[in-house]
Amino acid sequence: MGFEVFDKRNAPLAKAPSVTIQKKGIFSINRAAHNLVGAPETVELLFDREEQVIAMKPSDEPHAYAIRAQTASDTGQMILSASAFTQFFDIDTTVSRRYKPYAQDGMLCINLQGPRVEIVGNRSRQGESADDDS
Repeated sequence: MGFEVFDKRNAPLAKAPSVTIQKKGIFSINRAAHNLVGAPETVELLFDREEQVIAMKPSDEPHAYAIRAQTASDTGQMILSASAFTQFFDIDTTVSRRYKPYAQDGMLCINLQGPRVEIVGNRSRQGESADDDS
């Protein structure tokens, strides 16, 4: 047999825009989402309490948040550390959730009440036993 080694760095990245709000208020933004608003280096964070929508507005203001690449690769995820923001607005970060963002008025928007997927990684499962799956 001719086995091939799988290198996850060669796997195609998701083409659909997505933003994951991780535990502790870290936003993981895929390239497709970042490109929706022109791939800015820094953004202002806004929140509509009534509609429960987060917006990222490209900005060079001193209070803007930096968006940085998670890895040196130009194709990977972008990271924005916003724990103070999520704490101030009491945004639930007890579990990581992935959202489908949209662009509106030049801003990347995340509807916290919209469709979302809870993300459970291997680290969350470490304390579980095999019997927990029954």
